[in-house]
Amino acid sequence: MPTTGERFERAVSIMARLRGPGGCPWDREQTFDSIKPYTLEETYEVLEAIDNRDWDELTGELGDLLLQVLFYAQMAKDEGTFSIDEVLDRLSDKLVNRHPHVFGDVKAETSSDVLRNWAALKAEEKKKRVEANDGRPTSENAAKMGKESALAGVSSAMPALLEAHKLSSRAAHVGFDWPNIDGLFDKLHEETKELQEHLTEFPAPGPQPQGRGVAGAGHPQISEDLRQRLEGEVGDLFFVLVNIARYLSLDPESALKKTNRKFKRRFQFMEEQLQSSGRTPQQASMQELESLWQAAKQQEQDAR
Repeated sequence: MPTTGERFERAVSIMARLRGPGGCPWDREQTFDSIKPYTLEETYEVLEAIDNRDWDELTGELGDLLLQVLFYAQMAKDEGTFSIDEVLDRLSDKLVNRHPHVFGDVKAETSSDVLRNWAALKAEEKKKRVEANDGRPTSENAAKMGKESALAGVSSAMPALLEAHKLSSRAAHVGFDWPNIDGLFDKLHEETKELQEHLTEFPAPGPQPQGRGVAGAGHPQISEDLRQRLEGEVGDLFFVLVNIARYLSLDPESALKKTNRKFKRRFQFMEEQLQSSGRTPQQASMQELESLWQAAKQQEQDAR
């Protein structure tokens, strides 16, 4: 029976062969940028398998996600920048250094203690990187560290809900937060009211549902200024909802993903019911669609 290390080395060697002479033409053509969309896709498929508690599927999806790491590392090795060895060394060193309560003499009795230690260690690591990279006197490095934003390091490339969650979490860590969840619901009401006030400027008869007819047909034309203000207010609403999720220790991205899948299941149930009578949703009344929607919800409740 091969060891875990032997299994890992086999996967690394397979990736090297795929990228090497005589390997796979598609794999050889890939770049860091071309692989990025697959990394995001595989990450979401891992999350979906977890949500579904599909452990057999999760085994495969984790393998697909690990493939992304091996792919990036092999491309880097081909370019002579780093290899999977450096990736593993950095990971192992970080795990040991960030857990002095396990591998050292530091005490941490609770999760809060661990998080405080973690934050202090990250700050110290950042300070050392500044000193090593800049080569400036310690006083100048300290000044630079003091000027760095609490929001530094939050990537704008991540999904918007996740970015909002991280930004608000960073701000909360330095004391910029609502004192209780009631304040968040007050803010939600405030932002909703502001959006409604802007809608008074919307051309008559006001915003209409876009679900029927030719897409884009008959849409009222609004000024660019009003469009931007409406977009801003909708964004503010999303941000408040993300903060409510954070306050409740919920992941807003995962919550919305689950709602998306729930909507998909119920809508497809409606389509199946209508298809049995040779019809489509476009041929059904809104009252019938609502009745089918409630039937889909009841079916889910009965299956629990």
